[in-house]
Amino acid sequence: MALTHQLPIYKVAYDLLDVITDLAKNMPRDFKQSIGGTLRDECVKIVVLIFRANCANDKAPHLTALIERLQVTELLIRLSRDKHWISTGQYARTIELTNSIGKQAGGWRRSAASPVA
Repeated sequence: MALTHQLPIYKVAYDLLDVITDLAKNMPRDFKQSIGGTLRDECVKIVVLIFRANCANDKAPHLTALIERLQVTELLIRLSRDKHWISTGQYARTIELTNSIGKQAGGWRRSAASPVA
């Protein structure tokens, strides 16, 4: 088992949390706590689920929950872009990160589900 902070998926998830924290800080006051706070919370939960999956014998439930949280995050990011609370460039950067996390989590889940040779 690798140290969690050395995993590529963890590094990307941390980058996403960093970007989202900056985006939420600059959202309009009315939505900073609701949408921005929810985005931050979802990103923190994603990082926690990476840690849990790394430590667990049965990784699949944690990775499934991680992918679900990622979809909620993508939905809120899209809403933020549609409402012009974030720029297109910021949207593109965050979606690039969420796509990377999703691909890595899906691969990790498939790997964890396959029988050990």
